[in-house]
Amino acid sequence: MDSIFAILGFYLLLKADKYELFWSGFFIGIFWFYWISLSFRYYDLAYLIPFVILVIALVYGIIFTIIGLFNNLFVRTFLFFSLSFFSPFGFNWLKLELSLINSYFSTQIYSYILFLTAIILMIKLPKYYKLFSVLLLILAMWQPQIKDQNLPLHVELVKSDVNQRDKWDKQFENSLVKENFASIKSAINRGFSLVVLPESAFPQYLNLHTDEIEALKKLSFQIDIVTGGLTYQNHKIYNSSYFFENGNMQIAHKVTLVPFGEEIPLPAFLSKFINKIFFNSASDYSRAKTPQNFDIRGIKFRSAVCFEATTDKLFENAPKRMIAISNNAWFKPSIEPTLQHLLLRFYAKRYDTTIYHSANGGISGVIYP
Repeated sequence: MDSIFAILGFYLLLKADKYELFWSGFFIGIFWFYWISLSFRYYDLAYLIPFVILVIALVYGIIFTIIGLFNNLFVRTFLFFSLSFFSPFGFNWLKLELSLINSYFSTQIYSYILFLTAIILMIKLPKYYKLFSVLLLILAMWQPQIKDQNLPLHVELVKSDVNQRDKWDKQFENSLVKENFASIKSAINRGFSLVVLPESAFPQYLNLHTDEIEALKKLSFQIDIVTGGLTYQNHKIYNSSYFFENGNMQIAHKVTLVPFGEEIPLPAFLSKFINKIFFNSASDYSRAKTPQNFDIRGIKFRSAVCFEATTDKLFENAPKRMIAISNNAWFKPSIEPTLQHLLLRFYAKRYDTTIYHSANGGISGVIYP
């Protein structure tokens, strides 16, 4: 059914006029991205939720209307194809080909082009000539052969479900830290060689908590540990992934920040103004310049924290394996964890990368290409 709905959806989208496309973009903006507004609850800005949803809907309504101004079907199709590479304010989660993830069709670029070309032929060719589109649809089903990427490691991917408001409440900090150590010790007792905890599993500037660092280093003689935590360094704040192995510690800072979550993607004076008005003069997070790998028992893993695991930047040089840690509690309850999981599957297939994902409030597990 997913394959049939994908064909029907793209067929109707490409045939729509500019007015129909405005409303298509408007409602796609709402139902695809309404969850973005839910994070405002934790800044005591819940009153902005309807406004944020409306702005998002209008932005995508306008984008789709602009595409609808082009009556040439080939140009219009090319513009819809280009949406996959267009990131308003650095946010790239609108990928129409995600509708193909659970279908018989491949999401590889060349297959997506064949699929869209088939839809064009359905629209343009007369009567029985439309059957030529079936040939292209069959070709669009081709999936590349993926080599077995099973690891010689026994990996525990911790899934937690800590409420976002509790996560940063100081009265819960000690109990959450204890739960983290309990998860690590449980993984040791069950014979795992690597344990991965979610983003911000340690809800603090972990590098400043020397007792916890030493405890993690001590445990790392029994098991390799990857966990999320903030870093405060040189008056800058980083969202980081920490790796402990044989008493040593390595920190990988986030490279790609969440637009309007970890940074305001606007000129500096506007960014400071928005932070002052809405976020109590908080500063944007800082970022690392390049992606970083962890060498775990001779095997390289690309380190990724939440949103950046769904960006092309983190897949530079097509890493074979990635450890991604996330905190989806900001957006519960919503479709966001499912959408992120679909995007991780999309990028795993596109770059032939196996992703080991540990999430708080999301979907943890191994994602194969």
